[in-house]
Amino acid sequence: MTSRDKIGQLFMVGFLGTSVTPDLASFIKEYKPGGVILFSRNLESVEQMVDLTNGLQACSPHSPLLISIDQEGGRVSRLPKGFTIFPPCDILGRCNSTELAYAAGATIAKELRAVGVNMNMAPVLDVNSNPSNPVIGDRAFGTTPDVVCELGMAMAAGLQDNKVVACGKHFPGHGDTNTDSHKELPVVEASRGRLEAVEFPPFRRAVAQNIASMMTAHVLYTALDPELPATLSPAIINGFLRQELHYDGVVLTDDLEMHAIIDHYGIADAAVRAVQVGCDVLLICKDRDREIAAFDAVAQAVETGTISPERLNQSVARITRLKDRFIGAYKPVTVSDAKLIAGCQTHQSLLRTIEQIRARLVSSF
Repeated sequence: MTSRDKIGQLFMVGFLGTSVTPDLASFIKEYKPGGVILFSRNLESVEQMVDLTNGLQACSPHSPLLISIDQEGGRVSRLPKGFTIFPPCDILGRCNSTELAYAAGATIAKELRAVGVNMNMAPVLDVNSNPSNPVIGDRAFGTTPDVVCELGMAMAAGLQDNKVVACGKHFPGHGDTNTDSHKELPVVEASRGRLEAVEFPPFRRAVAQNIASMMTAHVLYTALDPELPATLSPAIINGFLRQELHYDGVVLTDDLEMHAIIDHYGIADAAVRAVQVGCDVLLICKDRDREIAAFDAVAQAVETGTISPERLNQSVARITRLKDRFIGAYKPVTVSDAKLIAGCQTHQSLLRTIEQIRARLVSSF
């Protein structure tokens, strides 16, 4: 693998459209990104998803793509009609059943694999510890770390036991913010003691149980690093996550196009900083020019030694291990198989069970 090929593996990119256009195919073949992320804008049906993911993989014969999605349930659900869409995770939290959380994760994984998706940006391991939080809320399993630990890791196990990469997010915790990092940079001024008691336990549990990947938060935690958000902080990523917690799984940035990052650092500087501090995968969800600018910046940093060969090789090794574990030799998916699994009666029965519990919970208030 050339240095340029290695750099490509660090990128997970988004795109516009619902098919593999000649332009998209050319981009993948030239830059060799390690993965892509799908959004609702890319998805129309079971049949279309099968064609899309097979087409994407055909553009990357050198290394199978991580094909990811945010399929948390509730308001963060990207799949189109025809799939089993679960309610938000706080409903699973109120059900307080690790069996149901595991089953939901397993069901999501089976339906994703059926259409060629091998990575889910879930579970949310944030504790909903701030009622004023505009971005987490019902995406969290609950308001206490114990509930989030138990149900979050049950969902992660359901995903990973069915060959879909789980991604715990948003390290080291996005639950106690007053602002949305999509729009601005949140600042958390809680003490280290409070963070340890409330925000960190789910992530410590995730590390202990070897979750395959984790996503960083674009949040500034003054008790950990008074100057840099977690995604770009050597103290938080290299110091806390890598050295103190001994996590050697794949670390992804949240979308580097979010205003919490792009407004303060720019895409090129942010990409280089994130790799330097120990992030393995740079997530850039939409803009092709920014994806190329970030690639060029990382390539320049590798050429000048700003990013060392050792640092680059660490990330490539982690990404390769992840692909070997969850993808192996890629086999195309088929519409006939996918239609047997997506939205099947067994999965709908599980959804009805959860919805019935949800209805009872609502009526009890």
